[in-house]
Amino acid sequence: MKFEGSLVALITPMTDAGQVDYSALTRLLEFHVECGTHGIVSVGTTGESSTLMVDEHLAVVEHTVKTIDKRIPVIAGTGGNSTQEAIHLTRHAESLGADAALSVVPYYNKPTQEGLYQHFKAIADAVPIAQILYNVPGRTVADMSNQTISRLASIDNIVGCKDATGDLQRGKQLLELCGERLTVLSGDDPTALDYMRLGARGDISVTANVAPKLMSDMCASALAGDFDMASEFDARLSGLHAKLFVESNPIPVKYAVAKMGYTSNTLRLPLTSLSLKYQAEVDAAIEQAS
Repeated sequence: MKFEGSLVALITPMTDAGQVDYSALTRLLEFHVECGTHGIVSVGTTGESSTLMVDEHLAVVEHTVKTIDKRIPVIAGTGGNSTQEAIHLTRHAESLGADAALSVVPYYNKPTQEGLYQHFKAIADAVPIAQILYNVPGRTVADMSNQTISRLASIDNIVGCKDATGDLQRGKQLLELCGERLTVLSGDDPTALDYMRLGARGDISVTANVAPKLMSDMCASALAGDFDMASEFDARLSGLHAKLFVESNPIPVKYAVAKMGYTSNTLRLPLTSLSLKYQAEVDAAIEQAS
C-alpha cells in the first residue's frame, strides 16, 4: 500500500461539552473521501492525541477505520514517550485494522540517538504493522538525526518518515540517505511543495483539513511532475499554510473547520479557542482558498 499524496492530519471533532463527536467525525471522513484526500492520519498531533484518554484514542481510530472501509489508507497515531505505551497503542491500531502507524519521537524525556533507534526498533519488532517515523523537534525537543533515520530504514516494516523540521537542506540530505528505502513525507505545509520538488512523496497536512481538494490536487500534480500546476494550487493555499499556525496547532485549524460548519470550536484544556485578534486573519485565508 502506498502512503503518499495529501494525507490529512485530521482534527478530532468534539461536542460543546468536550466529548468526541462521532457523527461529526463521520461527516469529516466522508468529506475527505469526496474531495480526493489520499489518506487519513487519525489521532495525531492535530487530532489532540495528547489530551484524549487511551480508550477514546482507540475508539476514534476504530471509528475511522470502519467508516473509511479501505477506500483510502488510515494511518493511526500511536506514538508515546514510553516505549511500552507506544507498543501498546501500535498493537491495538493493528488489531483495529489501521493500515499503518505514525510514531512520534518520544517527547520530554530527551533520549539519545541510540535511545531513539532502540525505541523505534522495539516497536517495529513487537508489531508487524507498517510504521512511519515522525520527527517534529519543535514539539518534542528531541531531534532524530538523518543518520538515525537511515539506520531505522533498514527495518522492513519501517516504511516512511514524516519530516516536520521544515528544513529543506536537511530534507535533501535525508532523501539522499534513504529516499530509496523510505517514503519521505513532509510534515510542514509551507515547505511541502518545495520538499516534493526534491523528491518527497507527499504531505501529512494540517491545511488539508480546510482545503482538502486543493491539497489533493496540489500533491497529485507534484507527484505527476507538473510543478507549474502544483504551484498554482499552492499559491491559493499559502494563506492557510501561514495562518493555521498563528497559535499552536490545532487551535486555528479547529476554528477554521468549525467556521465551515463541520464541528464545534471545542478543544480540550490546556488548549483554548483561537484568540479574537487572529480570527479575521484565518477567515481571510479560508476565503483566499475558496
